[in-house]
Amino acid sequence: MKKILFVITLLLGVHVVNAQEMYGEATYMSKVKTDMSWAEGNRDMTPERRKRIEENMKKMNEKIYILKFNRTESTYKEEVALEAPGQGRGWGGMMGTMMAGDKYKNITDGTYTEQRDMMGKTFLIQDSLPQLEWKITGESRKIGNYTAMRATATIPSGEFDWTNWRRRRGGNEEEKAAQKKKDSIAQASGDLTAMFDKPDEIEVVAWFTPEIPVQHGPGIYGGLPGLILEVNAGNTTLLCSKITINPEEREEIKAAKKGDVVTQKEYDATLKQKMEEMRQRWGGGRGRGRGRD
Repeated sequence: MKKILFVITLLLGVHVVNAQEMYGEATYMSKVKTDMSWAEGNRDMTPERRKRIEENMKKMNEKIYILKFNRTESTYKEEVALEAPGQGRGWGGMMGTMMAGDKYKNITDGTYTEQRDMMGKTFLIQDSLPQLEWKITGESRKIGNYTAMRATATIPSGEFDWTNWRRRRGGNEEEKAAQKKKDSIAQASGDLTAMFDKPDEIEVVAWFTPEIPVQHGPGIYGGLPGLILEVNAGNTTLLCSKITINPEEREEIKAAKKGDVVTQKEYDATLKQKMEEMRQRWGGGRGRGRGRD
């Protein structure tokens, strides 16, 4: 009860702008810890190729996103730099499609629309917003100029959430030798998923500020009584670095319209099929050693 009263006190004590006037923009920095140990001992991988892969992984793992919001709607887009000719192909391009695209959320309707490109084809994912069961712990700290409160939740690990996969290493020497053999087969076939374990669930820690009383946040996160400023979910960290409230210039918040409309489940099924096709081309002896990064 004390925790709930603390939240209410904060909400009542802040200066709240008129609901019709509320508009804000928040910049988030994204960083993902990556396990590159899967490349160890791979005779087909030259130092140059490993360096290219590490550079590509760094580009995918360190990004900047812009959240634009009003009371009931938001858009969340990556700030994208222009790619050099030839980039975005092969596994690198496929991995890019697994990352979140431009996302529109409507809290009133409880829906989201996300536009994604997959190998030259544009999809429009339309589905219901996930309902996270947040627990507000009562802890607080300052993030920039704002008082933020801590909340936790547990979410299922998505089938394509490679950021939280853990490398299988084996225990004793016999198990390590057996795992090394499995790794070699996986690398030759192109099915690197056989080298990792995927958790069933991920614990999420979010820090939100009631001083900006909207239920928005980066990516899939939201539903708290204040803007989410920081998220720690598995190996991923999202940190708000800049906030602007009611600027003179505003962008219309609306969902993307272009693309084949699918549900999240339908999109995931298509992506899984395309990944298998890529794996067969890249592995199985035909693509081995060709350096399709």
